[in-house]
Parts: sequence; structure tokens; C-alpha cells
Amino acid sequence: MSKTMGRLKMAKKVTAKVDHSSKLRVNIPAGMASAAPPLGSQLGQRNINIQNFCKDFNKRTADMKEGIPLPCRIKVHSDRSYDLVIHKPPATYYLKQAAGIQKGKMKTGEIAGKITLKHLYEIAKIKSEDPPNALLSLEDMTKMMVGIARTCGIEIVRELDPEEYRQFLKEREANVKVYLEELQAAKESKLLRTN
Repeated sequence: MSKTMGRLKMAKKVTAKVDHSSKLRVNIPAGMASAAPPLGSQLGQRNINIQNFCKDFNKRTADMKEGIPLPCRIKVHSDRSYDLVIHKPPATYYLKQAAGIQKGKMKTGEIAGKITLKHLYEIAKIKSEDPPNALLSLEDMTKMMVGIARTCGIEIVRELDPEEYRQFLKEREANVKVYLEELQAAKESKLLRTN
């Protein structure tokens, strides 16, 4: 009986530990990683040195425009080291930048902005470099970008007249301002009813 117990103990030592922890998926603004919540608490739960992580991340994203949201995947090892994979910004960020808007559609059926097919193709090329999209063809990636643009309220056109589009953006900015004022008034009236 003792020989079998000894062999079992030896087998346990030989077999490698299986890591069941999942990767930490988080969006961090470029060059702005800090120990403040929610990032600091998420890293602390996984026993990662928060200050070293923030310095490492900010150093790796120093050449990027500050504040761009970057999806990150962090794999933590048992010795408290980590592997950090930084992806390209989300497709919605690129689409809104190309359309020149800050906010997507607020109501169903609303057109928030417009981009050309060339813009769409360039964004699809950039996003196809991300590891999760590595197996997608450029055609599939472009179709996916069309769907994302629709959900943001961005219309895809063949050609775009700059003057006409500038006028469209001015009108939309006024509509957004009115909508936000209505939203604020609705919140205030709801607060008054509850008091």
C-alpha cells in the first residue's frame, strides 16, 4: 500500500499544473494606465504588480495618441509575471474618426455620419491585423465593418461632397445638443418626482 501511495505522490509532482485562470480582457486608454479603479483592482485580484504594469503599458503605448482606447489581453503566470497583448483600437473608434463624429446614432433609423467605401476598406485592412481576426479574409472583414457601421448609424457612400457633409455635421451637432438637453430635462423631472 505504501508503494502505491509513494508512486501517486511522485506522479502528482511530475504532472504539470493545469492553469484554469482566464485572460484578463480590458480596454485601457493609450498612455493613461493608472492604479485607479477599475484597472488597479482587476490587476490586484490577479496578484500583478500594478505600478510595474502601468509603467510597462505606458512605455509600450508612448508613441500612440494619448487616450485612444486599446483592447488588451493579459495572461497571468503563477510566478506573478504576465503576458500583455495590445490590440488595435476598436472598429467603432476608427469608424467614428473617419466619419468625424463623437457619438453614434441615438435613435433608431438616424444617420450619425457618412464614410466612403475607401475609408471602410482601409479600416478593414487595419483591423484584419489583430490576432482574433487573423483567419478572416479581407472580404469577410469588410462585411463585418459594414455591419458595425450600421449599428453606429454610419452610412457608407461611394463619394462624399465635403461642403455637403460639413453642413450635415453642423445640423447633426445641433440635433445632438437638443437631444441631450431633452435627456437632461427628463432626468431632472424624474428626480423631482422621486423627492
